[in-house]
Amino acid sequence: MTAPLAERMRPKDLSEVCGQQHILGENAPLSKLLAAGKITNMIFYGVSGVGKTTVANIIAEKAGMTFRRLNATNAAGKDLKEVLEETGGIEGIGGILLYLDEIQYLNKKQQQTLLEYIEDGRITLIASTTENPYFYVYKAILSRCAVFEFKPIPKEEIRKNLLRGLEFLNRETGQEKSISEEALDVISSYCGGDARSSLNSLEICYYISDSEITEETALQSAQKTYLSYDRSGDDKYELLSALQKSIRGSDENAAVFYLARLLDAGDLAGACRRMLVIAAEDIGLAHPQAIAVVKACVDSALMLGMPEARIPLAEAAVFLATLPKSNTAYLAIGAAMEDIAQGKGKDMPSYLKNNHYFGVGETKGNYLYPHDFPYDWVKQQYLPDDLKDRTYYRFGENKTEQAAKAYWEKIKK
Repeated sequence: MTAPLAERMRPKDLSEVCGQQHILGENAPLSKLLAAGKITNMIFYGVSGVGKTTVANIIAEKAGMTFRRLNATNAAGKDLKEVLEETGGIEGIGGILLYLDEIQYLNKKQQQTLLEYIEDGRITLIASTTENPYFYVYKAILSRCAVFEFKPIPKEEIRKNLLRGLEFLNRETGQEKSISEEALDVISSYCGGDARSSLNSLEICYYISDSEITEETALQSAQKTYLSYDRSGDDKYELLSALQKSIRGSDENAAVFYLARLLDAGDLAGACRRMLVIAAEDIGLAHPQAIAVVKACVDSALMLGMPEARIPLAEAAVFLATLPKSNTAYLAIGAAMEDIAQGKGKDMPSYLKNNHYFGVGETKGNYLYPHDFPYDWVKQQYLPDDLKDRTYYRFGENKTEQAAKAYWEKIKK
């Protein structure tokens, strides 16, 4: 079987890599590190098709170490164990460089096992992930690795790479096909900064064209659409923002649409996290059980995986959008943290401190035990002296919070 064009023309040297000049350019950190002959543990993160695997292969080739590659999405525990066992054999004499794709799919125990081999140098790890490693990689491993972000490739760099791809295909086939400027624009725009996708589109266009690849052919064959986005950049946060604002605005149709955009782009984890934030920030105390319901939907989605995950998440999106809204808890904690940042409330009343409490019904100092009083409440100062009259929480105008307000007004008066 013939390998895809992106694989056949995979760069053999860092100077040939498309884009990533912020880490591979002259005097850039990764270039300087490799020029010094220092192969350290590294984590590459960024969207697919931006050169993570290519750079790892080049480093492995130059390192002269035994190279092993695993993909954590389908590697079983025994696969990792076999690589680790090689460190004690002939293959491990010069060290083993392990390229671990999608490291976030290793469970915590597997990552902990790997840590021991990283610490004593038996394994040099280059791991890649499409998710933010600061959220998904075991912190002990993360602290022992240099982290490099691979960004979506700029359109102009994609265009240059497409022209190199065309030359490569012409050499392979002995033909002299060309490509129009319009076709270059279409493919380089629709690929979403993914060099592999752009080259695969080019190859399709090449073999269905006569002497020139035209704009019409490119439009028919482009593999990505304008819906593609950078999961580590601004596009991600724009979609997440649109989802949250649609739910906050009680527009269930827009909420479902932006959720679909996120899932289509492969950001299941991002959608799940944002749903939980929305339940607490925007629904809040208007419906306190919202976060429990959404957590159940999120757990179901993560257990099911795509495409079925879309069903419980759609349920959560519509549920949140159609509930009454309240941000009173969100505003309360924000105001409290602002006071703390300004150095207020450094000391609490002495009778609130732990060393003044001895047991149920037993107090020291001026502390009054609320359960000893009618309705389990007694007037008492809890805030520090400099904040004793501060109000952080204000009851919302929804039914749930107004019911709580009425109850406490009756008790406290």
